Amino acid sequence: MAISLNSHLFAGNPLRSKTPKLHDPLSLSSSFESLKSHLHQNPETHPPNSPFFKVLLFKKGRPLVSSSIEEEDGVAPSWHLGWIDLADCKTILGKHGVQLTESSLVYLGSRAEEHVVYWAMDVVENGELATELSNRKQLCFVELRTLMMATDWTDSWVMGDLAIAGHGRALLEWHNQSRFCGHCGDKTVPKEAGRMKQCSNELCKKSVYPRLDPVVIMLVIDRENNRVLLGRQSRFVPSMWSCLAGFIEPGESLEEAVRREAYEETGIEVGEVVYHSSQPWPVGPNSLPCQLMVGFFAYAKSHEINVDKEELEDARWHSREDVRKALRFAEYKKAQRLAAAKVDQMIKGVKKRRSSSAGYLAKSGEFAPMFVPGPFAITHHLISAWANQDPPTGAKAQMKKPPSGFVSKL
Repeated sequence: MAISLNSHLFAGNPLRSKTPKLHDPLSLSSSFESLKSHLHQNPETHPPNSPFFKVLLFKKGRPLVSSSIEEEDGVAPSWHLGWIDLADCKTILGKHGVQLTESSLVYLGSRAEEHVVYWAMDVVENGELATELSNRKQLCFVELRTLMMATDWTDSWVMGDLAIAGHGRALLEWHNQSRFCGHCGDKTVPKEAGRMKQCSNELCKKSVYPRLDPVVIMLVIDRENNRVLLGRQSRFVPSMWSCLAGFIEPGESLEEAVRREAYEETGIEVGEVVYHSSQPWPVGPNSLPCQLMVGFFAYAKSHEINVDKEELEDARWHSREDVRKALRFAEYKKAQRLAAAKVDQMIKGVKKRRSSSAGYLAKSGEFAPMFVPGPFAITHHLISAWANQDPPTGAKAQMKKPPSGFVSKL
């Protein structure tokens, strides 16, 4: 089963930040000044051609979403982001004692074809607020990882919504993690419409920008190019295998990180390293608000496996045919539709929810003898690319045109 995407999930964000231009009402600086005027209800100071403002609320990293399509005739429902107009948002939050200020909003950007600027805001746990949103607009706060499983990767609009939600969560979690200056310990305050923070200590004033945590993820291929090395962690569901991965260390190149991680986890020595693609990954722990998965094909120089049991439960070589069977066996689309139905039930307040195996269903209804993560993850596309076509190596990697604009030489 080969699944081709224009971009990975969480990539392809349709909102773009505008550069600070004096007369552009959609730029970060101009829209922020206009936002302050609207919040303080001073129409006389509204800049000309002031844009409209919409807000996406988050609660504990969960974006506010709604359902857009009723399930009928076998067509799964679809979720979308629950944007709220600025005035409506201010009214709703005010009823529950939450003051909407410019410092509580984070600039997300605007669409080229719209005169709208989009913002994100984190709200504290408030049962009454959640109930009112649900009653008034059929909205619900849903975990980003659940939305990831439920996203129809053939729907470009929903893919864009997921990328926006991931971007918003990453920024808001970074704000929560950077409330104090790492240099002097004083409080930090938002600047540039929430796109940076600055120490409030006049003697320090250190600037802090959103952090990025790069991770290498690699498909290790044997010298004959007919087997790949996949690993299992103890937290994986039964029969699931995935690529090796690890964080990049300071002073280390991407290629060096690939070789080090492969050797540390499995004892396999890697030679050539070929870049595949990258994927934002904002669904990690709160302490790592935005990981960037950087994917590679890594060609092994040795075959004998020596698993580090503190890192992995197991690691094995798998043949191309076994991997192809695993890809054919799993019903990723069916699992996506089940997850979408689960989100729809959550939005509608249905207590009994359908269970979903998150992309790991098999045609028999049981767990497959072997399967890999679904199309929401870069590991799926690394494995699928190798299983269904020979990835380039050596001189071929430099001369061969990247398939579907997806694979390229680093």
